[in-house]
Amino acid sequence: MIPFNKPSITEKEIACVTDAMKNSRLSGDGAYTKKVYEQMKERFGIDRMLLTTSGTASLEMAFLLIGLKPGDEVIAPSFTFSSTINAFMLRGARPVFCDVRPDTMNIDEKKIEELITDKTKAICTVDYAGVACEYDVIEDIAKRHNLYLIEDAAQGVGSTYHGKPLGTFGQLGCYSFHETKNYIMGEGGALVVNDPSYMDLAEIIREKGTNRSQLLKGMVDKYTWHEVGGSYLPADILAAVLYAQMTRFDEIMEKRMAVWNTYQEQLADLEQGGYLRRLTVPEGCGINAHMYNIVLPSDEIRTNLSDRLMEKGIYAYICYVPLHSAPMGRKAGYKPEDCPLTEEYGNRIIRLPLHAEMTAEDAATVVDEIGNILKA
Repeated sequence: MIPFNKPSITEKEIACVTDAMKNSRLSGDGAYTKKVYEQMKERFGIDRMLLTTSGTASLEMAFLLIGLKPGDEVIAPSFTFSSTINAFMLRGARPVFCDVRPDTMNIDEKKIEELITDKTKAICTVDYAGVACEYDVIEDIAKRHNLYLIEDAAQGVGSTYHGKPLGTFGQLGCYSFHETKNYIMGEGGALVVNDPSYMDLAEIIREKGTNRSQLLKGMVDKYTWHEVGGSYLPADILAAVLYAQMTRFDEIMEKRMAVWNTYQEQLADLEQGGYLRRLTVPEGCGINAHMYNIVLPSDEIRTNLSDRLMEKGIYAYICYVPLHSAPMGRKAGYKPEDCPLTEEYGNRIIRLPLHAEMTAEDAATVVDEIGNILKA
């Protein structure tokens, strides 16, 4: 059996969790949380980051921070997980779905500007599969139209755009450290505060709307309620898991890249034969091997391939049902034809197993089975 995902847990993670339970606080913002921040600064140059209970929580915080109000509009892709859109719909904002580029399935930067109205408050990008959006263009659009830019980099930890880490574009970036991501803490995420003017308010929102973080820093002698906030602070035990993962950053990246490269190299013949299309990575985008997907000629072929692989113990799945045509999207008044490329490619993509416990040989087995099934 080749599972779709399998967390890479070693004695190091176990030792860090044990140490956190014995020597650190069980609640949030303990010693291991601080160690994670130190690692993120050292590796990615991130000066201001707050761990959260999930990637979803970091997105919710981001839209609270920019003061989103009912009636505001946010331009975002439909080819994403529901958390991206839920985060601002919870504030009463309306999603304006932008179609995607067929090569990366990222938001099509050439179609954003035509969607801007006097109600547009923000652009929310999604770095699908850990491949960067075209931020040179998108940041320019946001600046010219005085819009916020929120980066959903849930899948992007370790990826870059022209050498700059994903999560560091726009005012705020959002990471996920869910069990299915490259580097994990079980359930968890982080808010990257790229604009320092948001940091004080971010700490207050994260701590139920109170200034408790200022008390812990010795800045005040008591804390109280200052803003509307939430409980977005993860336990330090979870941070201990992430700390151990980050110390293994290069090891995990190397193992995932071995699988990714095997797919990319050995699926080339099937692409040339017209059986599928491989993943596309534009020039200037450094990848983290978070995901490998292929595009099939039709939904029927995709479904058959998924079913046949499952029979052989290989777990491969579709990525997303496009949100504009999902039940909630239809309830909100959207139609499949609103984003035709998203609809077309969303129905033809399949995501192959990829995790640090796989080997290049496992990936070669997957490729062989895909070839046998498609050619039959």
